[in-house]
Amino acid sequence: MCKASCAELPGYMYTYKVISMVSKEEVWSTLKQVIDPEIGLSIVDLGLVYSVEVNNNEVNVKMTLTNPACPLQSYLKAQVEEAVSKLPNVKKAEVQLIFEPAWTPERMSHEARKKLGI
Repeated sequence: MCKASCAELPGYMYTYKVISMVSKEEVWSTLKQVIDPEIGLSIVDLGLVYSVEVNNNEVNVKMTLTNPACPLQSYLKAQVEEAVSKLPNVKKAEVQLIFEPAWTPERMSHEARKKLGI
C-alpha cells in the first residue's frame, strides 16, 4: 500500500500516478473519533460498529445502535459518513444500519464498561 498521495513520479518515458489506498485500520481509527452524544463515548468503544470493508477506496461501514428506535439514527449515520469521507482518497463512504444481531452491552470495550460502571 503506497502512502504517496497522487504524486506524479517521473519514469523512463512514462509518468506514473501513485494513488494511496485507504486501509481498514485508518477507517477504524477515524471511527474511534466519532462520539455518541448521548453517552459521550466513541461508537467503536460502545461496540456499535460491526464491520468495515474497503474496496477500491470505497468504504462500507456496518453499524448498529443501542436501540432500533434511537432518535439519533440519522445524526450518527451522517457523522460516520462525514468522518470517513474526509479520509484522503476515499471515493465513497456508505453506512448501513443493521439490527441483527442486536446490540448488547457485552459488545462494549472494557474501557467503556468501566467508564459507565458496568
